[in-house]
Amino acid sequence: MATARGVHTDGGCEEKGPEGSCPESGPHSATIPRVKLLDTLVDTFLQKLVAAGSYQRFTDCYKRLYQLQPEMTQRIYDKFITQLQTSVQEEISEIKAEGNLEAVLNTLDRIVEEGKDHTELAWRPSGIPEEDVRSAMVPYFLQQRDALQRRVHRQEAENRQLAEAVLAGRRRVEELQQQGQAQQQAWQALRREQKELVGVLGEPE
Repeated sequence: MATARGVHTDGGCEEKGPEGSCPESGPHSATIPRVKLLDTLVDTFLQKLVAAGSYQRFTDCYKRLYQLQPEMTQRIYDKFITQLQTSVQEEISEIKAEGNLEAVLNTLDRIVEEGKDHTELAWRPSGIPEEDVRSAMVPYFLQQRDALQRRVHRQEAENRQLAEAVLAGRRRVEELQQQGQAQQQAWQALRREQKELVGVLGEPE
């Protein structure tokens, strides 16, 4: 008696053989790509669909036609099965394309493969909603607090730099004002000396 086998997305089997073991189990059974598993499921579905609509059942439904034109009945059945398989395959292809299933399944395979290296236990709810919410939200709030503190520190550093630049500008303006006043005083003193010299030279003997 034949043994029925089904395919799971995790690489296992739905039913076991007569010895109680999975015929496809092995060191590489868990690494079957999910895209390939999906294609296998579609092929299995088509095989079962064709088996369900066997030629015998078809002729039972159209006995009169089969009795009169058996060859034509066979051609009609073959064409019906071919179109049915083509329609199902096209529909599945459109669903895969619209949902981008191949990329999604490949990404899932990669995530599962990367997760094999993680030995820490995954988070599980404790059954106490308050503690579960606290354990989930507190790390998030602490992370946000640290991010805000870093932004505040950066802003304070920028403000100090701006304040220092403003003070340096004010000192520079004061220095320029002092230099201008010194030059003005020197020019006024020079003018007085010139006037005194002109007065001395211009006095009659």
